[in-house]
Amino acid sequence: MRAGFPDFRLGNVLATSFTGTLSERFGDSVERIPVPRRLIDWLAVYGLAVDSCTPEQLDLARQLRESIHAAATSAALRETLPAAAVQVIGDRSVEGRAAAILTPEGERRWRLGSASVEDALGVIAADAVDVISGERDGKLALCASPTCRAAFFDTSQSRTRKWCDMNTCGNRQKKARFNAGRSRNEGTR
Repeated sequence: MRAGFPDFRLGNVLATSFTGTLSERFGDSVERIPVPRRLIDWLAVYGLAVDSCTPEQLDLARQLRESIHAAATSAALRETLPAAAVQVIGDRSVEGRAAAILTPEGERRWRLGSASVEDALGVIAADAVDVISGERDGKLALCASPTCRAAFFDTSQSRTRKWCDMNTCGNRQKKARFNAGRSRNEGTR
């Protein structure tokens, strides 16, 4: 993406991908939208192009991101959803103005009521409602990496995925197990 900023971790589910804009929450956390311009970039990747973003709108986005993460984490653990998080998700959902449209290729795209961050956040919040409420076919889960613990939406056939992203968390854990096994084997020679 843009020089000087960490790459985005992109997924197929809008709401949980949005929570991934802050990764390694229980380690050395990585903020992937540190400035308003990066939020504009992230939204554009998901077809939610906005004209501009103020620091206040970035704060709204981060508040929504953390609310989605809190609610998705609770849902994955089968716990009661935090009322404050549910309120933020609901507020952002009803404040946004967007419509789903069908492309000639048969794909769904979003047409924002205006090119505003609030409209884009409304789409993300609505997606979060679908995912967290169980309206979509899949299962919310938490990454098995102890430093990550990202909420992700598992649509695999068996619904037994362990990692939010095999290319990062999964590979990191496999490499750590491999190196630990190698160290044990070298110690027994």
